Amino acid sequence: MHNASHIFQWFRDFLLSLPKRIISKEFLFFLFFLALSAIFWLLMTLNGTYEEEYPVELRLVGIPRNAIITGPLQDTVYVTIRDKGFQLLAYSTTKEIQPISVPFSNYAEKDTGEGSVPVGDVKASIYTQLFKSSRITQFKPGALNFYFNFGLSKVVAVRMAGSVIPGESYYLSKVEFLPEKVTIYASHRLLSQINSVSTENLYITNFSDTVYRMVSLKSIRGVKIVPDKVRIGLFPDILTEESVDVPVTAVNMPAGKVLRTFPSKVKVRFVIGASMFRTIHPNQFSVVADYKEIIADSTRNCKLHLKMFPHGIMKPHLDMNQVDYLIEENK
Repeated sequence: MHNASHIFQWFRDFLLSLPKRIISKEFLFFLFFLALSAIFWLLMTLNGTYEEEYPVELRLVGIPRNAIITGPLQDTVYVTIRDKGFQLLAYSTTKEIQPISVPFSNYAEKDTGEGSVPVGDVKASIYTQLFKSSRITQFKPGALNFYFNFGLSKVVAVRMAGSVIPGESYYLSKVEFLPEKVTIYASHRLLSQINSVSTENLYITNFSDTVYRMVSLKSIRGVKIVPDKVRIGLFPDILTEESVDVPVTAVNMPAGKVLRTFPSKVKVRFVIGASMFRTIHPNQFSVVADYKEIIADSTRNCKLHLKMFPHGIMKPHLDMNQVDYLIEENK
């Protein structure tokens, strides 16, 4: 009543503020019938039958202190209710649907580490709050599960997922995670299957400076990951073409014979990150000449083969693939 009186007072003040030439009996009659028709329209509308979707909060209660929830229960379900407009309006104003408590002990299967809450049980709890005329016509989602264990855990490495492409003339020299490993909590079966966890897909291109990002780890059903975010560092390095002189080594030589090549060393050219080049040494490469191949070939040159090169270099190739040679008797 106080609110109605306040509205009436505001409406009266509004009318009194209008210029006198506007206010007339005809104008007041028009306003009255306009308000009356609006009220009738609203009453007829609210008296119709409709369907409306409402969110309902779920709360998992009574969780034992030593239990770790590795896959939480859906925190909100959505129910579609069919009823008169008056009742549906009440659910959004004066009769809001209160959260539903789900007792852990009623649904937890300790042997499997999984809990399954029947949709019918949740519906029954919701119906206790509804008008008798209301009916639930739809319920989402269709399954309500949660996962738990009592302290089983494992430490696993973090891996990057996605596409990371530095700018032109650069390559990705190093990927760094902080932390490098995380702890996962899950059932014994899942723990035995998981050896690493990956980040959400990253898509970073055309960068030439170090990039740092906080990234989330991909969720795994029934698994709790701690922490669930890591800091990733992407370190690009400029590419440069370099070379080293590598001695030619003879293979499959018969006893008493020595192979001499001219020159005795050849250049191996390759592409590598500038900062990594100082870690490269000639003894990490192997260039060979095969005696059996020389005997089978009638040409005066022997072919060379790059048999070994260090990890991390790109496009390794010999500066020359054939050299002159001389086979001597070993006295």
